[in-house]
Amino acid sequence: MKRVGLIVAYDGTNYCGWQVQPNGITIQGELNRCLSELLGEEIETIGASRTDAGVHAMGNVAVFDTETRMPGEKISYALNQRLPEDIRIQLSEEMPMDFHPRYCDSVKTYEYRILNRRFQIPTERLYSYFYHYKLDEKKMREATSYLIGRHDFASFCGAGAQVKSTVRTIRSVEVERFGDMVTIRISGEGFLYNMVRIIAGTLIEIGNGQYPPERMQEILDARDREWAGPTAPAKGLTLLGIQYE
Repeated sequence: MKRVGLIVAYDGTNYCGWQVQPNGITIQGELNRCLSELLGEEIETIGASRTDAGVHAMGNVAVFDTETRMPGEKISYALNQRLPEDIRIQLSEEMPMDFHPRYCDSVKTYEYRILNRRFQIPTERLYSYFYHYKLDEKKMREATSYLIGRHDFASFCGAGAQVKSTVRTIRSVEVERFGDMVTIRISGEGFLYNMVRIIAGTLIEIGNGQYPPERMQEILDARDREWAGPTAPAKGLTLLGIQYE
């Protein structure tokens, strides 16, 4: 028996998220199906991040245990021949048997893209949130300073989340504009359900002048989901990668 790790990239548009569901096609479900066919044994993958429906990834991480004699580094090539074209393995390699993608210390980096212009661009519609009101990225950037560090992010936790603690550590948040695209990049040691999308929705409200940047501190202190902005649409979010420490 050996444990194989995968770095998985995918376009989440046509999927009901990462996690296997009884009534929908998922990224994990497709990986399990194709790996089981390829290796001739029942395979169950374990993913690092259970991304929501419509969310994309450049570098999600998954592992599985197998009896195959196929070298770990060769599995990516064979698996990519079977997977749908909107899922691609970027790397496969043998891992220590005690490595777990969710429980080993790591830093996850997400990016949220906002197309900020008068009219939509069709080629961007699946990979960014179109927002036609003018955004002030400088005010958004100023507001991110309140998020850095270890805080109780209860105000940024989606309804229905079952967690023991809403305290999380954010390493960095960057807001940049490239032409009409405003990008929010956030790195942290763990995120609550919908946390990045709620942060994005809140930053949008600050960027459009609805609230001053200092409002972010008040939202954090409130520890109440009602204080934060809306949950931004899933299609603007991409999991860029996970770095293990």
